[in-house]
Amino acid sequence: MPTIRYRRSEELLIQWMELNAFSTVFRTHEGNIPSSNCQFYSNRNTLDQFARFAKVYKAWKFYRIKLVKEAAEKGLHVVRHLFLHYPDDEHIHSLSYQQFLVGSEFLVVPVLDRGKKEVKAYFPVSGGEIWQHVWTGRVFTKPLDNSGKNQQGFEAWIEAPIGYPAVFVKHGSSIGDTFLKNLRDLDIC
Repeated sequence: MPTIRYRRSEELLIQWMELNAFSTVFRTHEGNIPSSNCQFYSNRNTLDQFARFAKVYKAWKFYRIKLVKEAAEKGLHVVRHLFLHYPDDEHIHSLSYQQFLVGSEFLVVPVLDRGKKEVKAYFPVSGGEIWQHVWTGRVFTKPLDNSGKNQQGFEAWIEAPIGYPAVFVKHGSSIGDTFLKNLRDLDIC
């Protein structure tokens, strides 16, 4: 049986930090062969990125507590497929792991491939949502069609360099506004 040699690079470690900062568990794990894998303490950059995303994780604690309580009471997961909130959007049915919601207020589109610095995001807008990029403040909304209504969502390519994952909040929501304020208070954006 051939031996598979996995090696966690610095890029992969940081992408995992970015991803897990928007899950219920943000922790370190050395892996089976710590000396062969990049660790959060491997160098100044990995340590700085770990500290940065620990602050991101802290910035949405208020919402995470609410979502965990909701999970216990109603059985809804904290991290959700878009289908749960946009069941009538046919494009969402074709999405798998490429992106996810945290509750109903955060949209996360992680970088999943080595060397990539941009991702294609699908923005659901069936409720007229306007999505705001966490790091730039740029808003994404589909123009109204001739009937004056937003129909289904739209796609856009989003820059996502290391340290700035493609994360969006519903523009104008109290949860999104609180999260952005917390990030500013923690000197993250």
